[in-house]
Amino acid sequence: MSPWVYVAACAGALGVGLGAFGAHALRDRLPPELLATWQTGVLYHLLHSVALLALALFASATGRSVSLPALLWSAGIVLFSGSLYLLAGAGQRWAGPVTPIGGLCLIAGWIALVALRK
Repeated sequence: MSPWVYVAACAGALGVGLGAFGAHALRDRLPPELLATWQTGVLYHLLHSVALLALALFASATGRSVSLPALLWSAGIVLFSGSLYLLAGAGQRWAGPVTPIGGLCLIAGWIALVALRK
């Protein structure tokens, strides 16, 4: 089995946990705009966790390397979603400029799928 399955499983579990934390622990503590920021982080986190799982299963079924898009999506989850969690949940305003870098990693991961075509 591709090691990326384990990465996807950990990312998915963490995404669900952070989503639940936001829905229950932060709901009454954050203003609506910061709660929406948290929820955006969770949405992209979970979406890319599922995409990473699909990619890992593809790698397991075909024996092909998926390292580039998998690395980019993993970095994107950490940088994009992580910066939104820090910004909304911890008030770390320095994390705001990191968000677009994470977004670029997510986009680059999707573009890197083209290389798997061969």
